[in-house]
Amino acid sequence: MQSLTDFALVTQVTMMGNRRAFDQLVVRYQSPVRRFFLHQTLGDEPLSDDLAQDTFIKAWRNIGSFRAMSSFQTWLMRIAYNVFYDYVRSRKTTSDIDNVAEPMTNGNSNPSLQMDLYHALSLLKPDERTCITLQLVDGYKIDQIAKITDMKEGTVKSILFRGKEKLTKYLKQNGYG
Repeated sequence: MQSLTDFALVTQVTMMGNRRAFDQLVVRYQSPVRRFFLHQTLGDEPLSDDLAQDTFIKAWRNIGSFRAMSSFQTWLMRIAYNVFYDYVRSRKTTSDIDNVAEPMTNGNSNPSLQMDLYHALSLLKPDERTCITLQLVDGYKIDQIAKITDMKEGTVKSILFRGKEKLTKYLKQNGYG
């Protein structure tokens, strides 16, 4: 059986309220959404799961607003981006938004490397961390990152440049190159 396109699934959800079609979208995109949150929260798995759940609840409630001006995945990642920044704003109402979380491990085989990577990511500003992980980890192109973050492409390029410089400097100083 051929799998349905995202657009066909969204159509089934919006026109017929088909929850199984939405379940297929969740299964298709839960890993990228969760991975996005893991990088933004520097490895906090329970928080990442909660934020991913919030993302899919908002997507379900607002799926009628999807206009196919970008891919469903880009639309969904925009929701995830907004969910994360709503979380940050709610937790840090008066303090600096740049200090999101402390790095955590999740039991991977090389916790030292993971801690170094999360520590390196923690040194980045939130926009830098978002753009870096969307491009280098998730493989999004600059135009997609611009749509997800609602930034101009030139701004995304500048943020990527600065973020990569910071990561390179940190990793070189810590024996990775």
